[in-house]
Amino acid sequence: MTGGIVVILGATGRNFAAGMSGGLAFIYDPDGTFKDKCNMEMVDLVPVEDYKDIGTLNNLLNRHVLYTGSPIAEEIVNDFSNALDKFVKVFPRDYRRVLEQSKIVQRQWELVNG
Repeated sequence: MTGGIVVILGATGRNFAAGMSGGLAFIYDPDGTFKDKCNMEMVDLVPVEDYKDIGTLNNLLNRHVLYTGSPIAEEIVNDFSNALDKFVKVFPRDYRRVLEQSKIVQRQWELVNG
């Protein structure tokens, strides 16, 4: 994946994230086995704690329930506060660096231009 956002509610195969240079993946990992299947060469696994990430994940899950009627997504949505800690965010290091640099540039522009 080089861009976009994906939410994975089922099992993944081995070598997940191989070549992932951009975008985000939110993985539902209730049994804690995802890390062993993930290719960690280019990504970090981080907890879903940022309010923007939480909002994005919640929105995507709700839309998934609306459009597909997924019983798994509905169960997660109905107990979102407890299910949230079972998600992990796959964050490519290069993508993270670009986002952080963009924030710095934006702050500098705001300081100069008020």
